[in-house]
Order: sequence, then C-alpha cells, then structure tokens
Amino acid sequence: MNAILETMTEEPIEITPSGADYDVVRKVIAMISEEYREQPGLETIARRLDMSPTSLQKTFTRWAGLSPKAFLQAITLDHAKRLLGEEKLPLLDTSYELGLSGPGRLHDLFVTHESMSPGEWKAGGGGLVIRYGFHSSPFGKALVMATERGLAGVAFADPGEEKAALADMTARWPEARYVEDEPMTEAYARRIFDPAEWAADRPLKVVLIGTDFQVQVWESLLKIPFGKAKTYSEIACEIGRPKASRAVGAAIGRNPVSFVVPCHRALGKSGALTGYHWGLTRKRAMLGWEAGKA
Repeated sequence: MNAILETMTEEPIEITPSGADYDVVRKVIAMISEEYREQPGLETIARRLDMSPTSLQKTFTRWAGLSPKAFLQAITLDHAKRLLGEEKLPLLDTSYELGLSGPGRLHDLFVTHESMSPGEWKAGGGGLVIRYGFHSSPFGKALVMATERGLAGVAFADPGEEKAALADMTARWPEARYVEDEPMTEAYARRIFDPAEWAADRPLKVVLIGTDFQVQVWESLLKIPFGKAKTYSEIACEIGRPKASRAVGAAIGRNPVSFVVPCHRALGKSGALTGYHWGLTRKRAMLGWEAGKA
C-alpha cells in the first residue's frame, strides 16, 4: 500500500457520470487482485478488456489517481509483506507498520447519527416515508435512501442490477412507503461521495434502522478511523460481546448504510478481506480509494 501512497496524484478523483468507467476499473481491480502472481501488464489487461492500452491507462488513472502498474506493484508488495513478515501480522496491520496508517481526511464525513426506537424497527418501517434515487459514485451506481430525519440507506448496483438492489433494501423495512425522489437524494449523494462536500460544520445526519444489537455493531463501525480496519472479533470485544464474532459478522452484513457506516473496514479474524454484501471487488475498491486519501 505504500506504493499506492507514493504514486497518488493531487488531482481529485472523478465521480463517473455513466458508470461505464467504473465498470472498467472494477474489472481491472478484480483482475490485478486475483492474478497478481502472473503480473499482468497494461497491454495484457487492455487486450482482455478489448480496449487500447492508452485508453485503459487514462481511464484507470483518472478514477484511481494511479496507474494500473502502480496498483499492481502495491498489491504485490502487500501480499509479499503478508507472506514473508517475520511477525506474522495480518495484512492491514503490516501495512500500518509500514506507514500506511494515519488520520483520514476530515474523519469520515463527520457523520452524526441517531437510531430508530425498537418499536419503530419492529413495525417494519410502518409510518416511515423513505425517498430514494440512483446516483453515480466512484463505486458504480449508488442507491441512496433518506427519511425526513436523515440518510437511511446506501446500496450499490452493477449495471442492470438496480431493481435487485432496490428490492433488497425495501425488503428490510417492508411497511414503509417508498417514493422515488432523485432531486432530494442527489444532495445526499454529493455529501457522501464528494470529499469537497465533507465539512465539520455540516455533519451528515444518519438514521440507523435495526435491532439494538445491530445498531451497537454499526455504531462501532463508525468509530473505525478512515484508512484503518478492525476484525469482527475486535468489534465484538468493543461492544462487550467477545464471543459474538459470528453475530457481529451477520450484523455487519445487514448494515443498510454502506460506505458511510464503513462495513468495508471490517475484516476476518486473520485480517483477510471477507465477503461484502455489495461485492468483494467493490470492498477492495473502497479500501483502495480511502488509502489514497488517508
């Protein structure tokens, strides 16, 4: 990950206008992450994506702030340190020992939050009006949902999967009334994904809708600093349930406000990247995006 920091540019990362760029970047990240042992070069990757090397280089660098080659070098270094480190530390702990850790830019959007009462949750969202819209983000199409009290949901969809993402989220609060309102949720999307909109004097209000245990876990996630990560077992200990790592993992998987409540910073016991509800490649992309800003 040091290689990532050393090669990042000062130019702002674009929010993709159509999702097409993200689809290219998603495939490149997956290919490099899964096939780093083969050290695929730019021409090899471009050929497999049916793109010119020049176009691929520009697209990836514009989005990520570093070239595919630099990303490959960073991934290779991380795996080497994990495999060869004498202290047998987990991958991210090793990266931190190498100087990756540090305060993130403005600490996680300056999120402030409240939770629905147990009664409101048990009612399945009855009486709630939840407005929603799909918006471009650095990680593909984002489904943003909000109530009059604040942001209530963030989900992600690959091209053609928007209906499935919406069904997944609406099933969580089946008695709520849903209203498509992209103009209203656009403001939330910009607050979430555009670092220029992160400001201490305008905290992002989030409403957590879940069981008491789930809310405890989600609140613990909000305490993980930008650019860092914790294991399920560490989170379980933090909430006073040291034997509940599996239940913590289940609650993390049900987090309705992805990225903002940073479930992507939760790792398996060994420090390995584990499953992510919206795709493991997207989780890798989020961690890489944050590493460049930490």
